[in-house]
Formats: sequence, C-alpha cells, structure tokens
Amino acid sequence: MTEHFWLGMAIIVVSGALNGSFAVPMKYARQWRWENTWLVFSLTALLVLPWALAAGFVPQLADLYRSVPSRVLIYPLVFGFLWGIAQATFGLSIRAVGMAFAFAVVSGLGCLLGSLIPILTSNPADLFRPRGLLLMASLPILFPGLVLYCLAGRRREKEQAVGISTADAAAMTFAAGLAITIFTGVFGANLNLGFHFGGNLVRKSMELGTNPATSTYPVWALVLTAGFIPNLLYCVYLLFRNGTWPLYRAAWAREGALAIAMGLLWLGGIVSYGIGATLVGRYGTSVGFALFCASIILSANVGGILAGEWKSTSRRTRLLLGVGMAAILAAIVVLNLGGLF
Repeated sequence: MTEHFWLGMAIIVVSGALNGSFAVPMKYARQWRWENTWLVFSLTALLVLPWALAAGFVPQLADLYRSVPSRVLIYPLVFGFLWGIAQATFGLSIRAVGMAFAFAVVSGLGCLLGSLIPILTSNPADLFRPRGLLLMASLPILFPGLVLYCLAGRRREKEQAVGISTADAAAMTFAAGLAITIFTGVFGANLNLGFHFGGNLVRKSMELGTNPATSTYPVWALVLTAGFIPNLLYCVYLLFRNGTWPLYRAAWAREGALAIAMGLLWLGGIVSYGIGATLVGRYGTSVGFALFCASIILSANVGGILAGEWKSTSRRTRLLLGVGMAAILAAIVVLNLGGLF
C-alpha cells in the first residue's frame, strides 16, 4: 500500500467523524426552534458552500454546464430534489429518535439501496457477480442488525418515559419516529443516484481541466441545490405555522453560529471524503466508502451517548444497541467489499 492510500484512509475516517457529528451543535440550541436552526443549516450546507466550492475550484463552470446535454443536468436535479425530502425528514428523525439511532438506520439503508439501485438500473447481470453476491450477502446481516437497533430504541423509549412530563411525552412517539427514519433511509439513496447519473458531468469537468479531486463539485452544486428546495419549503411552512420567524432576532450570534457550524461539519465531511477517496484510488468507493459509513455511525453513536441519549437505560438495552450497531457495521463492510473485484 502506498503512502497516499493510508493518508486517504485517514482523511476518510476524519470525514466520517465530521459528517456523523454534524447534528451535535443542534443539541445546544436554546432559543431557536428546529425550523430556525435547520433552515440556516440547509442554506449553508446545501446552497452557499457548494456553489462557493464549485465557483472557486472548477474553471469555466458556466461553460461546463452549457457544454453538456440538458438531460445530464436534469438527473442530478431530480434525484437531488428527492434526496432533499429525505434530508428534511432526517432532521425530524434526529429530533424524534436521537442522533445515534437515526444515523445508524439511515446510513445502513442508504448504503444498501445506494449500491443496489445503480446495479439494477445499469447492469442487472452484476447481481450474479462478486459485487452483487456480496451485496445480497449483506442483507441477512443488515436487517437483523436494524431490528435489534429498533428494539433497543423501543426499550429506551419505555425506560426513559419514567419521570418525563406529559408535554414531553406528547411529542412524536418512537413508532412514528422510526417510520420517518426508515423513509429517510430509503429516500436518502437518491443522493448517490444523483452522482451516479451525473458521471458524464464529472468526466466533462476533467476534460476542461478540473482537478480530479474537485471534479465532482459541479454535480454537488446541482444535487444539493435541488435538495435545498424541499428543506426550504418545509422550514418556511413551520416558521409560519409556529410563528417562529421572530426568533431570528433572538441570540443570532450564538444560535446562528451553531447552525452554520452544522453546515460546515456536514459539507466538510462530504468534501473531505471525496478527497480521501481520490487518494485511496480504486478502493476509494469500496473499502473507503465502507470506512466512511462506519466512521459516521460510530461518531454519531459516541455523540449520542455523550449527549445523554441513552442515559437511564438498562444494561440489556445497551447490549441490544451494541450488537445491532456491530451488525450494521459488518453489513456495510460486506456490502462494500464488492468494490475489490
């Protein structure tokens, strides 16, 4: 293994930790409601920063978009919009079932479907080759892991219900939160599909002289901008319904800084993963992606534990949590080993 390989793997670990901990600042928001924080986060991570990166690192960006057929631009926009719906519900999932639980379920399902759908749409015969066989082999590991994780979450809800006020108990139930989380994991695969079908734009970008490490930025800008629209619409709806627009006048320096920090952590993780995967080379989207997902889940669980999401739970509940998380991580590793063949 070369020095670049190990440097790339180290960057991927850091990128997963950044992405898995992006929601931590939201735990410390005191005066803003969810919709206030999520709108500023979305504006930062899905609109401002992606276009700043694309404009700063991609020469002839406007010429690049003009040089490709319209369908090459439409696919990233369509899949980006669908992913944006999942991104909005992901924020609700974190609030409903906790950071650790939401990241594990969403990452597991998103990783599976994000790998399976491109195979089915591009070359179904690959299902009977090593990559497809390993993908299918990951299913009997992933789904029991998700079930155990769900059982742990259900037990946590019951064990932490003691001493909770009626107002808190009236919040979203675990069952509703779980349904939203599963929906998020399924629709979250659209992010990978946006990049899968935007490959021609990446190749054209490199032909025009863009560095391979930053050649995905034009696709990022399209996918994330389209994803911003559902988040904007939902947050604006909540701001009007709950009358929370005036909260933007309260503690902007502190609350706004937390929301912007979320955006920097989230997009920083995505961008640094791209750099790490490029340094790793041919194994960047297999071993590298498995490591990225594993790092996200581990960092989210550490963050969730430190934030007290699993306090006052029994030893059995924490054991279910650990076994479920181990199974999800194992399934992700098996799933991405197909990239070695």
